[in-house]
Amino acid sequence: MLATVLSSALLGIDAYIVKVEVDVAGGLPSFSTVGLPDSAIKESRDRVTAAIKNSGFYFPQTRITANLAPADIRKAGSAFDLPIAIGVMAATNQVNPAKLENAMILGELALDGNIRGIQGGLPIAIAAKENGIQHLILPAENAKEAAIVDGVNVYPVVSLSEAIAFLNSEKEIAPEHHTLNINGHKDHAEKHLDLLDVKGQEHVKRAIEVAAAGGHNLIMIGPPGSGKTMIAKRIPSILPRLSMDESLETTKIQSIMGTLPSDTPLVVTRPYRSPHHTISDAGLIGGGNVPRPGEVSLAHNGVLFLDELPEFRRNVLEVMRQPLEDRQVTISRAAASLTYPANFMLVAAMNPCPCGFFSDPNRDCKCTPNQIQNYVSRISGPLLDRIDIQVEVPAVKYAELSAEITGEPSAHVQERVEAARQIQQQRFANTTIHANATMESKQIREYCKIDDQAQDLLRVAINQLGLSARAYDRILKVARTIADLDRNPNIEAVHVSEAIQYRSLDRSFWKK
Repeated sequence: MLATVLSSALLGIDAYIVKVEVDVAGGLPSFSTVGLPDSAIKESRDRVTAAIKNSGFYFPQTRITANLAPADIRKAGSAFDLPIAIGVMAATNQVNPAKLENAMILGELALDGNIRGIQGGLPIAIAAKENGIQHLILPAENAKEAAIVDGVNVYPVVSLSEAIAFLNSEKEIAPEHHTLNINGHKDHAEKHLDLLDVKGQEHVKRAIEVAAAGGHNLIMIGPPGSGKTMIAKRIPSILPRLSMDESLETTKIQSIMGTLPSDTPLVVTRPYRSPHHTISDAGLIGGGNVPRPGEVSLAHNGVLFLDELPEFRRNVLEVMRQPLEDRQVTISRAAASLTYPANFMLVAAMNPCPCGFFSDPNRDCKCTPNQIQNYVSRISGPLLDRIDIQVEVPAVKYAELSAEITGEPSAHVQERVEAARQIQQQRFANTTIHANATMESKQIREYCKIDDQAQDLLRVAINQLGLSARAYDRILKVARTIADLDRNPNIEAVHVSEAIQYRSLDRSFWKK
């Protein structure tokens, strides 16, 4: 007898419908799975067999074939355990097939019949809604994230026995409900450290405010202990709050990676990722036989912090150039070619020299000029051009450390940042551009016009520093953001002057 159960699989950050066809026919006992399954799916026959028997149900000693359609797409993961088991039960008349209509089923089975969580509950629920499927049976730990999607009844189950009882109308399970209210969760700023903790470094605080207001990439250069990492960790606290669309995108990525906590159905704080400098290019960009997201995608709509930037392997840094421009990354493998979003704010930190004390007035640097140049040159010019703001972070003086005067809290800075972002949203309405940092040549010509005084100032800076055409555009973008913070529709010379000051590496270490 043949039974069909609807299920789903992930392809990138989206899901698609998979029909699990189970045929129980006469012949020698066997259990085979076809339809381009990976090793985890092939092993499901052992989990399904043990789970059915240990749950007290009849398991047929005949020839069983499970097909995952469409058969031309490779499928991975253990989420097909439960639909295959339900298919076997339906094919042997132990489950009412009427309940399988218009229902999608997923879950990993333990040998005792309990159901474990899966990856991608949210995109799976979205796929169910898009395909007109009204009922979704999922592991209990995935139910809250799936219940975010309106129009789909999400039924949480904890065991195979419970799922069978529900399908046979022997037990009622109330659908999971979740009110989608991004403002109803814990406040955005409470999730992060506060900028109030940083003493001194007022010009650096100003630089990260400008960076956050325009979505600009930022690099900080200074000696050890000057507060670079401390400041970077507090950048998410001044970024604008996630919009609903951004929150859903961020949640989908964490959901498919299995990093979404069961008690957090919706991500409401911007991601902060800080990979170690030993990371591989596949770990940073993504990879695998079936491509998986890397750190640049996990930092989508948030911050990617690279500490000790010159210590990263050069090939690892160079693969970031394309995602920094396109705000997405495409990973091609023999099995599939997938595109993941990668709209992140790059924040990097580095020492000025191998020993770290070049330009430090309190400590002597023992590095030779060649050593310093070689150290800084580990960062290629093209990559550096993609970083809008470059700021020096000197060692904090004792007077500033011991002073009781504190700076602004993150909440106050965040208000100014959000006001600047609202101006940009109005400016770029009905376009795919979300902030000044993502402006292209057309928008730069339209929105970054400067007067003669600013032109003269910029001409002198370009000639003296030898900046590239890309650096010229970066200065105009940053100047536009500074004007937005001042709520000034025009870019004035003072705005251009401040933007030029944020090219520290061009003015010192990279000056020929």
